[in-house]
Amino acid sequence: MIQRSIPIDFQHRIAFTHGGFDTKNLTLVDLIAEASELGGASKVLVLLDSGVADGNPRLAEQICQYGAVHDHAVNLVAEPMVLAGGESCKNDWSLVEKIWQAVEYHKICRHSYIVAIGGGAFLDLAGFAAATAHRGIRFVRMPTTTLSQGDGGVGVKNGVNYFGKKNWVGTFSVPFAVVNDLDFLKSLPTRACRDGIIEAIKVALIRDSDFYEYIEAHAADLNRLETKPLETAIRRSAENHIDHISTSGDPFEYGSARPLDFGHWVAHKLEQISGFAVSHGEAVAIGMGVDILYSVEIGLLDRDTASRILDLIQAVGFEIWSDHLDQSVDGQPVILAGLEEFREHLGGKLTITLVPEIGKKLEVNEMEESAILAAMDQLQQMSVGASESSVV
Repeated sequence: MIQRSIPIDFQHRIAFTHGGFDTKNLTLVDLIAEASELGGASKVLVLLDSGVADGNPRLAEQICQYGAVHDHAVNLVAEPMVLAGGESCKNDWSLVEKIWQAVEYHKICRHSYIVAIGGGAFLDLAGFAAATAHRGIRFVRMPTTTLSQGDGGVGVKNGVNYFGKKNWVGTFSVPFAVVNDLDFLKSLPTRACRDGIIEAIKVALIRDSDFYEYIEAHAADLNRLETKPLETAIRRSAENHIDHISTSGDPFEYGSARPLDFGHWVAHKLEQISGFAVSHGEAVAIGMGVDILYSVEIGLLDRDTASRILDLIQAVGFEIWSDHLDQSVDGQPVILAGLEEFREHLGGKLTITLVPEIGKKLEVNEMEESAILAAMDQLQQMSVGASESSVV
């Protein structure tokens, strides 16, 4: 047997800016020009989420103007290619093929760039297409939601849904760069803007107690989606996510531990059984609630801390229960099937992240069904109590 180590040093660049396509803003052009190996301008194919295009009617024109002003480094091969975004785009394989067709038509090569502008689902789709065309084209993510700027959009995962399951087909691929243009948050609907706050709470719970206390101290401001605390929360969330990916020793998840998926075994299944009527952030809020109260049930977390966490989740504007959790088959709650699907997604070994205290995490390899059901009952009762008190 011949065996050699292949060391690879990836650079994961995350830039924060405002007005990314203002012609005076050099963030994007500098990233591309600095890495150019061919001399002259690099080919750039821009993919644009249709929802972002609708919310920013002049964006396509601004992108074209940006390319024209900076044509010494950026060779826009066409006007931005507008494609459907949102979670449903990941169910449409034809969109992957459309991107491949554009890559072929414009002769995009491995020294070219695909710049994708959109929400997390759109970036997952575009990233998968970019990672598989020519075995990998340099990919620049420009996330446009709080959820993608602070979490999914700054990671290294790409994927589309298949067999009715989230991200069944996908790749791990470090993007060439991520450019978080915070101005995009101004055009987000309130519900979408709020979603990223829950992922900030999630990552604070598993690794950063100081950040958790910041969120707690600014809960009312975050509920009102005030600009400065929201941008601070997104930036620190992104930093924590990247710190985990770069220092965990397992950036491509060869193992089964995935602490960044805290609360997600419930969340992924809840999104699915609701027909994605429950957003990802709303589902994660509920999923964390289940796992937090489960931790109390098994004696891992004290009840006062659990109440503190659930109070914060509600204080920033999230519900802790969904009636979709009442769905059952043959008397068995459908949500429990999420555990088996999560185990499959992990590669065969169930590993669930729990929180024994704020800022710490613990991995467990089994969950007690009776304790899960007890946690769900408590969560439902607390949700009813919160609703009644708000009416009073």
